[in-house]
Amino acid sequence: MRVLVTGGAGFIGSHVVDALLAAGHEVLALDDLSTGRPEQLDPRAALTVADIRDRGLTALLGDLRPQAVIHLAAQVDARRAALDPAQDADVNLMGGLNLLAAAQAAGVERLVFASTAAVYGDPQRLPVAEDDGCRPLSGYGVSKLAFEHYLRIAMGNGGPAATVLRFANVYGPRQDPHGEAGVVAIFGARLLAGEPCEIFGDGAQARDFVYVGDCARACVLALQPAAAGGTFNVATGHMLTVLELYQRLGRLTGSAAPARHAAARPGEIQAICLDASRIQSSLGWAPEVDLDEGLRRTVDWFRARSLG
Repeated sequence: MRVLVTGGAGFIGSHVVDALLAAGHEVLALDDLSTGRPEQLDPRAALTVADIRDRGLTALLGDLRPQAVIHLAAQVDARRAALDPAQDADVNLMGGLNLLAAAQAAGVERLVFASTAAVYGDPQRLPVAEDDGCRPLSGYGVSKLAFEHYLRIAMGNGGPAATVLRFANVYGPRQDPHGEAGVVAIFGARLLAGEPCEIFGDGAQARDFVYVGDCARACVLALQPAAAGGTFNVATGHMLTVLELYQRLGRLTGSAAPARHAAARPGEIQAICLDASRIQSSLGWAPEVDLDEGLRRTVDWFRARSLG
């Protein structure tokens, strides 16, 4: 299948490109390179530098002729979304709608959308299942959930067969250690560099950490006809506190430096993990890389970068 990956030079996107190529697909990547890095991209995937908000996107997709699109390009910083919700919505919602219109015009058959656990907000029960209520607490979660709804409307009106993947906290090699998204990358890079780390509140906040390679595999499986119209959590179903994560990374990096504690961030969800039984039963997906192995691979990648 000829597959276009938006955000294909980014953290998750480059891993998705790798997984698609390994599965025998022809792969195209589209990225505006605002955060993506061409050196992360397998050279067998042709890179087009463009923004999903570009007016010429319809003509571009008409030229590229993808049969399927895996949509990962996004504004992912929750803090930036809070400070500038219009910009967040411009990228995640308006950009998504521009891509969707271009995909429909180009006759794209399948569209896989990378959504987020942020659509659930503060969970009423754990683990959270796909049919539990969505009450996002951030503009980022709102924009992602809104585009999910638009996808379903488009599919009902003859648009691409759509699949929504709601990722838990994704981590792994190639993650940017700068910014709000990616506490594993932030802690790992800082500990290796001997720099201080900051934990907001007491560190008891708990999250579901899922390895990026497992997420990439879920994206490939989501191209199956059985996934069309479905919404699936991509997660481990287990939680780890931020403090426990810091301690594990300290052991892996050989650092015993204590973290600095800052004031808790208002409105932060205390604990969340996702029920991934639907994607396991429907598509045969299950996480293959456990947390200890995933953290080791991530630290090894950061260590190699620092030595190189």
